[in-house]
Amino acid sequence: MTAPRRRVQVAVVGAGPAGLVLANVLHRAGVPVEVRERSSRSEVEQQARAGLIEHRVVEYLREQGLADRLLAEGGRHDWCEFVCLGERIRVPYGDLSGGAGHWVYPQQFLVRDLIASYERSGGAIRFDCPVLEVDTSGPRPLVRCPDEVLEAEYVVGCDGPRSTVAQAFPADAAGSVERRYPYDWLTVLAEVDRPVDGIRYALHEAGFAGMMPRTPRLARFYLQVPPEADLADWTEARIREQLALRLQLGAGDPEPGAVTEVGMLRLRGRVREHVRAGRLLLAGDAAHVLTPSGAKGLNLAVADVADLADTLLGRYRDGEGGGGGVGGDGGDGEDALAGYDRRRHQAAWTAQEFSDRLLDLLHLPPGDAAESAFGLRLRRERVARLAAAGPEGESFARAYGGAGHLRPTRVPAP
Repeated sequence: MTAPRRRVQVAVVGAGPAGLVLANVLHRAGVPVEVRERSSRSEVEQQARAGLIEHRVVEYLREQGLADRLLAEGGRHDWCEFVCLGERIRVPYGDLSGGAGHWVYPQQFLVRDLIASYERSGGAIRFDCPVLEVDTSGPRPLVRCPDEVLEAEYVVGCDGPRSTVAQAFPADAAGSVERRYPYDWLTVLAEVDRPVDGIRYALHEAGFAGMMPRTPRLARFYLQVPPEADLADWTEARIREQLALRLQLGAGDPEPGAVTEVGMLRLRGRVREHVRAGRLLLAGDAAHVLTPSGAKGLNLAVADVADLADTLLGRYRDGEGGGGGVGGDGGDGEDALAGYDRRRHQAAWTAQEFSDRLLDLLHLPPGDAAESAFGLRLRRERVARLAAAGPEGESFARAYGGAGHLRPTRVPAP
């Protein structure tokens, strides 16, 4: 039996933060959009991942009417600290950046809010609906699901690093550049006896460790481990011992309690050469993969779709964009969608450079005890400069906290 075919203006593949923000903004502006997500609703709403939302992203969500619960229940943070050679150095990045701080709000909470907002406004979303293929052989791309086919003007892949939409890109637009880092991170979500009141990065001869706030009773912890380390080797007792050693937990610090989740993060960075091929577009992890260093993944994903929403709304309002390529409109010269491709490629590399620079600060190169001691002293000096007023500290603070504004969204003329 042939699956029924329906026409839509924008088909969004993936119901993570990127796809849901885009769907909300387009739908509220009067652009028909539908979302398809391969996982169940409960899986999407319970997946604990990022938790630090930049200043500019929060302001964008506020402007779009998507931040009410975030602002009511999230906590604002504007400093972090580095522990190195027994010294704690606080970096007041909110002050140094002129007010750009983070809001701590777990990603799964934001996803629930975005789903609820989209559905309240009449948006269409289907969970447990994998996209099997995106067919670009005709004038408009076809999104093939098990029981339906969507014929779309534009298909946006917000479906992660193994994006089905990205797989439909032609060979000349499918390239990417990738780095595999020479260490991995053990990730731990654990209960704490008191709130984590600031991000802590620990530089230690035994390896990096991190402590990040999530909720008043939960915290995210990271431990540097050798590449391809076996998770089975890391017992709860060993995890606790290394956290206490590297983070130098003492009286007054949050005490890790029951461990609710342990995982192994293979650290990679990747940037696709193109995030647009004709009527196919990518955003979020489908376009670029970042390490958690600097908390840029979620924030760059929202920045992508803020740009894309503005671009598509301009296309519908003013007839901008189109262009050639796979399923393109055959327009001449540069257009708005080509601009999206260029802008997001540059933004991805800017975020990768910041994340890579912070990783270099947090991890010692291989060496003996003398080399480690020398490296730690160098890093203590670098951190001290980040904590001080001046060009270096201000530049770090603005990039870390997300100073500035995202691309504004235009509402189509009635």
